Amino acid sequence: MPLRRKRDSLLLAALFVGWPASLLLQVEKPQRQFELHAELPQFSKLFAADAKLETVATGFGFTEGPVWDSKDFLYVSDEEQNKIFRVHRDGSKEELLSLGDPDGNTLDRQLRLLDCASVLRAVIRITPDGKFTVIADRFEGRRFNSPNDVVLGPDGAIYFTDPTLDLPKGETQEIPFQGVYRVSEKGEVRLLAKDLSQPNGLAFSPDGKRFYVDDSARRTIHVYDFIADGTLANGRLFGEEPGGKGEGVPDGMKVDENGNLYVTGPKGIWVWDPQGHHLGTIVLPEQPANLTWGDADYRTLYITATHSVYRLRAQTRGFVPYLAAR
Repeated sequence: MPLRRKRDSLLLAALFVGWPASLLLQVEKPQRQFELHAELPQFSKLFAADAKLETVATGFGFTEGPVWDSKDFLYVSDEEQNKIFRVHRDGSKEELLSLGDPDGNTLDRQLRLLDCASVLRAVIRITPDGKFTVIADRFEGRRFNSPNDVVLGPDGAIYFTDPTLDLPKGETQEIPFQGVYRVSEKGEVRLLAKDLSQPNGLAFSPDGKRFYVDDSARRTIHVYDFIADGTLANGRLFGEEPGGKGEGVPDGMKVDENGNLYVTGPKGIWVWDPQGHHLGTIVLPEQPANLTWGDADYRTLYITATHSVYRLRAQTRGFVPYLAAR
C-alpha cells in the first residue's frame, strides 16, 4: 500500500484546542458518495443499476488484504492496529494474530493463509490457530524491503511485490531495487522484474497467460506475458490512473472471470477490460486499498477501505487463483 492516510492538520488542530466532538466528526465524515460512474457502456453489464454498497464492518485503523474463506468469513489485515482479523458477514470480528504491519493476503493451493508481513520483511504462512512460519524473507542473502501484496500463480507458486513503502523505520534497504518475485513450492526465490518504481498490487489473467502489476509511485498498471516456466516477458504499459493529491493511487488488484481488472485508484476502484479500456469507476466514500471476491458464488466484491470493510454485489463472477489452482 502507499503511505498510510493520516488525519489532516485540521483534525489535529481541533484536538489541541478542544473543539467539540460534533465538529471532529464532521471533519472525519467521508466527503464522497458511492457511485457507479460509467466511462463506457460495458460497465453497466458488471453491476445492476440499483446495486447498493453495504458496510460490513467499521472501526478499523487501516484495512488491507481481504481474502474470502469458504467457511463464510473474510480475513482482513489492520495495518494500524497490527492485527489480522476474521470478519464475519454480520460485521463481527475476531482476532487471528497480532503482527506488526500485516499487508496483502491470499490463500495457497491447500487454502492456507499467506500474508505479506511488512515488519518481518517476509512472506509468511498462518495456521488457523494464529501460528506462522516464514516462507521467504531473503533474496540472494539480503532481506526483502517490505513485501506488500501476494497472489497464487497458475503453477501453484507464490508471486509477490516488494516495494519500500512499508520498510520499517530505522532499518536499512538491503536490496537496491523494488522487485517482483516468485517463490516455488520448494521455497526457491526467483526475481522476475525490477523495472518498476514501487510495485504493489498484482494479478493473473484467468487463462494464466498475462501477469499484471501496478506501480503506486508512477500511478500506472503494467502487464507481462507469463511463461510456463514461471518467468515473465514483454513487459509493457497497460493503463494509467491519474488523480489529485490525496485521491489515492493504484494499489490492490483483482480480476473477474472475463479478464476485466478491478484496480484501486483515485476516488475508488477503476475497472478495465483486458484491452486496457477504462470501463468505469466504483466511487467509494472511503479510499480503498484492496479488494477480493467472496460469498458462495464469488459474485460479491469485498473492499477494504481505510477504516471499513464494504461489499458490493456484481453481475459477474470473480476469478479466484487459489481455487483455479486446485
